[in-house]
Amino acid sequence: MEAVAKTKHVRMSPFKVRRVLNLVRGKSVQEALDMLHYTRKNAAEPIAKTIHSAFANIGLKEEGERIEMKDVFIKTAFADGGPTLKRFRPMSMGRAGKIRKRTSHITIIVEHTA
Repeated sequence: MEAVAKTKHVRMSPFKVRRVLNLVRGKSVQEALDMLHYTRKNAAEPIAKTIHSAFANIGLKEEGERIEMKDVFIKTAFADGGPTLKRFRPMSMGRAGKIRKRTSHITIIVEHTA
């Protein structure tokens, strides 16, 4: 049984989010949340929230069953680029420099192995 959770428009670059996602891909939910708790990256918080949401979604799909976090594994985890906020900053000699504030869409797919 699979469940999906998505978090959209996270105000963080997908490059930074992917670095943390590579740590938790393929791990059990319990192990991934423990690892994210001690990771000193800002991307760890929205990823942990998404994993919690995916675990709750799989609990809704399998009604009446007690599911342990150690029996649920992260099957797929990826971050896509979202819309980019475009800003300008004054530069030397009257020019304007582009600033791109990137956003990400985080997708976590968990699978119950029983």
